[in-house]
Order: sequence, then C-alpha cells, then structure tokens
Amino acid sequence: MIGVLLASGPVLAQDAPQPASTAGKAASATNLDSIMVTARKREETLQEVPVAVTAFTSEALDKLNVQDISALGPQVPNMTIYAARGASSTVTAYIRGVGQSDPTWGSDPGVGIYLDDVYIARPQGALLDVFDVSRIEVLRGPQGTLYGKNTIGGAIKYISRGLPTETEGFAQITVGNYSQLDAKAAIGGPIGGADSGLRVRVAVASLNNDGFGENTFNGQPVSDKQIKAARFNLGAYAGDDFDVQFALDYTDDTSGMRGSKMLAPNPFLPGYPPMDSRYDIRSGMRNLNNVESKGASATVNWRPNEDVALKYVIAKRESDSQGNVDFDTTPVKLADVSGTYDDNQVSNELQLNYDAGGRVRGVVGLYQFKGEAGGQIQNNYFSAQFADNQGKVLTDSIALYADWTFDLTSKLKLDVGARYTDEDKRAIVLNRLYADPGFVRPVAVTADFDKKTNFSNVSPKVSLDYQITPDIMVYGLATRGFKSGGYNIRANAVAVPRSAEPFDDETVDSFEIGSKMAFLDQRLFLNLSAFHNKYKDIQLSVFTGIDTNGDGIDDSFFGDFTNAGKGTVNGLEIEYQYLPTQHWLISGNLAWLDAKYDEYMDRGVNVAKQMKFTNAPEYSGALNVEYRTDLANGGNLSARVSYSYQSEVWPTTDLSPVIRQGGYGLVNAGVVWRVDDAWTLSLQGTNLADKEYRTTGYNIPAVGTLIGFYGAPRQYSLSARYDF
Repeated sequence: MIGVLLASGPVLAQDAPQPASTAGKAASATNLDSIMVTARKREETLQEVPVAVTAFTSEALDKLNVQDISALGPQVPNMTIYAARGASSTVTAYIRGVGQSDPTWGSDPGVGIYLDDVYIARPQGALLDVFDVSRIEVLRGPQGTLYGKNTIGGAIKYISRGLPTETEGFAQITVGNYSQLDAKAAIGGPIGGADSGLRVRVAVASLNNDGFGENTFNGQPVSDKQIKAARFNLGAYAGDDFDVQFALDYTDDTSGMRGSKMLAPNPFLPGYPPMDSRYDIRSGMRNLNNVESKGASATVNWRPNEDVALKYVIAKRESDSQGNVDFDTTPVKLADVSGTYDDNQVSNELQLNYDAGGRVRGVVGLYQFKGEAGGQIQNNYFSAQFADNQGKVLTDSIALYADWTFDLTSKLKLDVGARYTDEDKRAIVLNRLYADPGFVRPVAVTADFDKKTNFSNVSPKVSLDYQITPDIMVYGLATRGFKSGGYNIRANAVAVPRSAEPFDDETVDSFEIGSKMAFLDQRLFLNLSAFHNKYKDIQLSVFTGIDTNGDGIDDSFFGDFTNAGKGTVNGLEIEYQYLPTQHWLISGNLAWLDAKYDEYMDRGVNVAKQMKFTNAPEYSGALNVEYRTDLANGGNLSARVSYSYQSEVWPTTDLSPVIRQGGYGLVNAGVVWRVDDAWTLSLQGTNLADKEYRTTGYNIPAVGTLIGFYGAPRQYSLSARYDF
C-alpha cells in the first residue's frame, strides 16, 4: 500500500496519519492503493465510482503545500478557483467552464462547497483554509441529483478529521518570506476512558503574513493575511449502531485590502500613472476586508440493522463581511466602493442508505434549506455621484432525492437517480442616489421593490458501468444540474425596467463517458473522461451602460444580471499516477476544454460569435514528480517538483484584451523529512519562477478603471510538525 510517501498527488492512499514505521514500509511499496470517497453519499473506493472525482488525502495536501482550496485548481482537471476580486477569502470557482464570479447576495455560486456534509451557501468565507483535514473530494460536472441546486459545475467536499478512539494530535509551526508565521494544532481522543462512548477533537489555526505589497499612501500592508480559525467536534457513541456528533467552526479573517495593478493610465487621473508593482496601491480608503464566519451542526447516525443506515444532519451557518474596493487604486475618490454583507442559513437533511449486500443498493433523502442574505454596497464616483444598493434575498428550498444502483450482471451496473427541488425566492431591494458622501440624504430612487418568485426543477441521472476486468471499469453517464434564478440586487428599474424582473435558473445537461483503470500490477492508475454539455439560460453579471441625460451617449452604468443564452461545452480529462520504482512517483492531469456560446443575446442581437466563456482555459494540466527513500534511522525523505500550466483565460465578461491572461506555467517544489515517529520537517516553495499572472480584474470605461488582480508571488516556507 502507498502511505504517506505517496501523497504528492491526488487520488491517493490512506486517510489516517501514519507513524514513521508505517511510512517506512510505504516508502518501499511497489503498488498504489485507491482511497475511500463518499461522492455518491456512500463509502466506495475511488476507482469503482463511475463519477469524475479527484480526491486528496491529508498527506497529499501536505505534500502539495495546499494552504487553502484555491491551491487545488492546478491539480484538478478543468477547475479554476481563486479569491474573488478585491477579497481574500471570498471564493470564485469554475469547473468545466461553469461557475459564478458575482459574490453579491442576489446570485448563487455555480460550484457547491461543502464542509462536513453542510452546504456553504455564500462565497464569503468559503475559500476554506486547509487544516486538520481528512480529505477533500472534487466532483466534476453537474451534481444536481445528490447535491442539489448550485452544483451545476461540480462540488468541493471538505471532510475534517474524524473523532479518534485514542488520544492523538499534532502541533505545527511554519515560517516563510513575507513574514509568514502560521501555527496549527489539534488534539482529540476519548473523554472519561476508552469505553465511555464520548470522543472530542479540537483544532486551531493562526495564519499570518505581512502582505505582498504596500499602500504607498498610508504605508499599510496590502494583500496580507490575518486569519484565526477553530473547530470543535464532540461525539457520543452508543455502540457501533448509534452516534450523535456535534461540530462547531469559527473563522475570523481580518486581512487587509487586496493589491491590484492599474493596467493602463486612467484618463480622469493624469497625475497618477500606473505603478510598477503588481501589488502596490496608493488608496485613500480604509484598509478593510473582514470576514467572520461560524457554523454549528449536529449529525445523528443510526443503523437499525445491517442493511439500513439512517443519517440526519441539522446545521446553521452565518457570516458577516465588510470590505473596501478602490477601483481607481488612488487617494482620489474616483471609484470607491464599500460593501457589507451578512447571511444566515439553516439546513436539515434526512438520508437513508440501503445495502443488503445483494444486487440493489442506494440512498434516498429529504433536504430543506432556509437562508437570508443581504447587505449594502455604497458607491462613490468622482466625489460627485453617490449611490447604494441595499436589501436582502430570502430563500426557502425543499428537495427530495434518490440514487440507486442495480447489479444487472456481475460486471454490469445501472445507476439511476433523480432530485426534485422546489424553491421560493423573495428579494427586497432599495437602490438610491444621494446628495452626500455620507449616504444620508437620498435624492432619487433607482429601484424599490419587494418581489417573490418560485423555481422548481427535476434533475435526473442515469449511468451504466461495466467492469471489463478487475482493474478496468468503463462508464457512461447522463445527468442534469441547475442553478436557481433570482433577482438583480443592483437593478436600475428607472433606466432599465426589466432589471427589476427575476432572471431564470440555468441548467446543464451533461453526457459523459469515462474509465477507471489500473495497470502493471496496480503501479499505474489512469482515469479518463470525455463530456458533452448543453448549457442553457446562462446567468451572467455584466456592466450595462445607460444614458442619463438623453444625448444618446451612455454616461453612466449599473451592474446588470441577465440570462445571456446558450452554450456547448466539450472536454477531455486525464488523471494519472505511475509508480515506476519504489522510489519514484509520477502523477498529474491533462485537460482540454472547448466552451462556446451558441446564443448570446445583447439588446436583441445574437453576438455569440464575439463572446467567450470566462475562466475556461482550453488546455490545462499538472505534472508532479516525487523521489522518496527510507532512512537508516527509520524515518524517510521525499522530494517533489510540480509544474502546472493553463492556456489563455478571459477572466471577465467584458472580454477586455488587457485583463485577458495569456498561457503560463508555475513551478512548485518541496522536501519533506520525516525524522521519526513524532517529528517532521518540510521545506516548500511555490511559484518559484515568480511568474506574474492575473486571476481577474475590472474594466469600467465610465470611470476610467482598468485594473488587474494577480496571483501570489514566489513564496517559500519551513515547517516543523510534532505528532503524538
């Protein structure tokens, strides 16, 4: 079996941390081992699941130096994930060309993110930091049947460490450039003795650096990191058939503003030419970018007999955010935007799993969600135009789902499933213009409405998989996913009346074939998938110009949200792991994506041929090469080099050629020395060539804004970890 030393790539072995003696044996192993996943809400090995899924164990995440889930992007075929514009912990995620980049409360994400079976409805605080994790699973393609709305692109599942039966834990400290200082620790075990039935685990993290740039106007750090996080889990076990588990999590992100670079001179600011640094700014706005999120859940597991397992999960989550984005990046109040966001959600899920060891097994479930998200966005343009967007969106959703597998023969399996969702959305919107920069004296109302709409959807799934040999399985899959519609919270109902009407939900019908293969006596894993997606009623956040004085020239704009049209997305994905000798491991992925609009309506005209999908590179991939060896004292040593590449990307819907990011590659490397059973030292480096690359940006001609947000520069760190 491949243990901790085979953890330099995804789709890898065991969840539990291994002592050095076990790791030493792993270093001399000569075959790979597939891990257990719950992609279909039941435990299966990765190689037998007829779904495109990539899984990372805790060891893999450590080896790859994954600090938050954005670092998973290069290691997952056709996934783009990064911090949203102007924020540090607000996530933007796309899988197979499907996602959502607008983080406001009026729109929903296109990739679902789950923390221990609990859906995180809003992107604020959802760029999860990785600590005390068991594994992370990334499901590609629509997951509407089992995971419901807003998983139209896929789902990311973060699974925390379980509750141990013996006392164990770890402490780790990391130092690096940019004054990085991270501390992580966890401890868990039984309370009142091994037979008490009570188990607990506590994990904490403090993640800090001084930033990649400086606000030269006030000397404050830019793109810094100041995050505190904690998790608490308590479980009560009445034998093997019944348990109740409670979980609490808390994150406080007080990082400052993100740096952005002026990509061209602003015609309204001739005295402020672009700066050389891609992170430095000279903003006069308050250094504010705070996100506080917390959650609580209770999970009841009951197995009334050997064939049936019942699971009930009730959860509550809430978050509060405050942030400033200086679109002009200067002390001048040309385009200064401040935002406050708040949300809370309560969800209930009841699930029944059936498996009698025969030819039929499956899961049925009932899911209920109630959420409220809102806030206020204040816009100051030219210190002369003052406008805000405020209100909230209330969501009530209920869904019934089922997914069953039938063994038609000993080798051929049929999987069928469906999910019915009924959802009510109510939007309360009040958008106004003001006479003062304090937003106290309103002078006009651009939108004022309280409206409600309903969406219902049936997401079916059918798949066939055939076990050609014990090591080769092929499958075909047809499924549907949907993302619920809603209301544009930035609506300008006076200038554009239709902006106050609801936009429709979007759907993807996906057709996929694939294979899970093992060769060379389990020394080579090769997983392939090819898909054809029909994408309908695509939701897009765009800037729409408006003529406020009737001269025929657009002299202002507002944030619009619309169903643009239809598209077709085709793709190929290859994931591989190869163990040529006991000392070498090669892993990675290759992906091709062809995403094109079939219809894109703009003011009654189909401009599909001129438009491009955002965050959808045609080619991408990663290569990880690791050398590992046992040491005479019982420890082991591993060294890894990784290279990832993605081709041209259009990050924003306006298709600015300046914001467009050309193809680029990143080089990462790491050395991990497991000294003995307790101590581990690691040296890690990311973006070693210090490549400049944009993740996104803004192009707003009405205020002269053309700025880009960049990925992290070269970073290196040294960690010491003690396990007990």
